[in-house]
Order: sequence, then structure tokens, then C-alpha cells
Amino acid sequence: MTTLITVLKSGGRYDAAWVERLARGVRRHAPAFDRILCLTDLPLAVAGVERVPLRHDWPAWWSKMEAFRPGLTEGPTLLCDLDTVLTGPADALAEPGLASMEDYFHKGRLSSALLRWQGGELDALYAAFAAEPERWMAPDSCGPVPNAVHGDQVVIDHLLRRDGLAPDFFQHRYPALLDFYDPRRAEHGPVVVFIGASKPDTATGPVRTAWDGAWPQRDDVGAQGRDRR
Repeated sequence: MTTLITVLKSGGRYDAAWVERLARGVRRHAPAFDRILCLTDLPLAVAGVERVPLRHDWPAWWSKMEAFRPGLTEGPTLLCDLDTVLTGPADALAEPGLASMEDYFHKGRLSSALLRWQGGELDALYAAFAAEPERWMAPDSCGPVPNAVHGDQVVIDHLLRRDGLAPDFFQHRYPALLDFYDPRRAEHGPVVVFIGASKPDTATGPVRTAWDGAWPQRDDVGAQGRDRR
């Protein structure tokens, strides 16, 4: 069973429409994923997406640490940010093997925008964070922060290094897979990642068309989202 997990935490820019758009892109361009889960504290009924309630009130991006909860998945599992846009074949994301996106600004460090593991492989991340969330959310918990933004990916990177785990980077394993959005270019893909202030709802051209889901869809229109606890 191959699973894509995304996280929708209330109080931010994103809502259920972003989950729906991501799910459409996955069904069209990465059908190797058998399931799509959304960890959220909001009501959610998106076709083909299983709603999984968040257990903790960890703020903002810290809620992504719940993706490592034991028992959520079996087999290859991909944590994918909601502002990712698929424009072409992306089944490579569903292949097995510990891997992540390399941080755009700091080479050699992972980004949790795209992070893949085998179900159960990273249970220790959740255990460590859930035991002392305030400690890990503190800005100095992992030493100097390379980009001056202390967040979940800094902690994930720190804990993986501590445990002797080193994910491959998608950019190295699949050189043509990831593309960073640039408003000066029309063509992107097949996996478009947004950095900084740029987001899919402000994109233009083919990327915006892909995000809006204007292409005919092959998904199960009318299917009901499921609630999994």
C-alpha cells in the first residue's frame, strides 16, 4: 500500500480546496499512490481523500510531525505540502526508499515539503517530538538554524542525523522530477515546488491551469471522502 499524506491545519492560508486540488493532481499524474490521507483539525469531505483527525494542537507547520504517528501507513509513504502542483508524470514519488527534497537554500539539508519513508520507519520522530514538543519547538533546540527559520524540517533533519539516517535527495535520484516555480517561465514540471511568497493561487500559465484542475479528470467524481481515526 502506497500512501501520500498531506496536512491541513486550521488558521492559515489553506483550506479544503487546496486538498482537493492536490488530490486531483495526484490521481492524474501519480496514480501509483493507493491512498491519500489528510491530517486535519477541520471538517473535510474531499473525494478520494481519507480524513485523519489531528491529535495535538501543535501550531502551524509543527502539525506535520503527526505524519509520523505509528500505524498510519504501511509501505512507501510520502509527506507532501499542499502547495505542490503536479503537471506531469510523477509516479517516481511513490517508489520505495527513504528520500526527501533537498532544501532549496541550504544544500545537504532536507526539506519536509517532500519526504518519503517506509511506513513505521520514522515512528521515532513522532515519539521524540510528542514527548517534548515545547523543547523541540524552541528556536535553539537544534543549534544554529541555517535559514533563520526554525520549523519542523529543522527538527526532522536534526533527529534523522542523530539516529544515523540520511535520506537520498529527490533532486539527485530523479534529476528531472522537481522544478521550482519561476514566474518568468511558462513551462514547469512535472513536480512544481513553491518557495517563499509564491503560491499556486498566484501562479500563472500552465502551472495555474494544472492547479485549477481545468483538464478532464479520471477520478471518482461523486465518491465520498472517508473519515479514518
